[in-house]
Amino acid sequence: MSFTDQVVVVTGAAQGIGRSVAEAYAVAGAKVVLADYQEAEGAAAAASIRNEGGEAIFVQCDVRKEEEITNLINTTLEEYDQINILINNAGVARWKSPYELTVDEWDDVLNTNVRSTFLASREAAKHMKNNEHGGAIINMASTRASMSEPETEAYAASKGAIVALTHAMAVSLGKDHIRVNCISPGWIETGNVDELKKADHEQHLAGRVGIPSDISRACLYLSDPSNTFVTGTNLIIDGGMTRKMIYED
Repeated sequence: MSFTDQVVVVTGAAQGIGRSVAEAYAVAGAKVVLADYQEAEGAAAAASIRNEGGEAIFVQCDVRKEEEITNLINTTLEEYDQINILINNAGVARWKSPYELTVDEWDDVLNTNVRSTFLASREAAKHMKNNEHGGAIINMASTRASMSEPETEAYAASKGAIVALTHAMAVSLGKDHIRVNCISPGWIETGNVDELKKADHEQHLAGRVGIPSDISRACLYLSDPSNTFVTGTNLIIDGGMTRKMIYED
């Protein structure tokens, strides 16, 4: 897939899945805008892309703040004069008992994960609709939108909301040729996958734990300009883990 002359914004791009996604688009020829609140790590990620021959800039952005999201989109337009693809990847998790989770902690998770996704999509779509071929938005949800571990209430709620927001915006923005999809990753190891136990891998039908490039390839597919019939969907990428029945011995 070629994304030459496409401008891609990736939030939460300083490390992990976000950085992998940004790097994949750069390799495919896109101009990439990396956004993250971690200034040093984000700038280093953008510099790494440029050192490999790609085109990238970094914009510091705290997605909990509307004005910083607006600045991110405006900076992208000032630099590249268009925006074709938005990857809403920024997010935060907080594992805490529902008996102890505070309102401020709840709001922080929901604002970081859900409100930012809406705001960034809204601001980017205002400009995507002026493109000849519209644009593509990909939101990062999670398999935890439909299954849970203990003490994940805020995170699970936020990811469920992202799935719902995705199909709602796909309906609203479809008339402007803007496709909106989401990805629900399962276990994606952003550290050293070789340090995991054999049993960790065997929980998956695929025989292994996921890695960031599994998600990057999905982003390229969902945002490919030729895939105009794919919108409003939630693509689950979990190595089949959520389809495997597990019994205790």
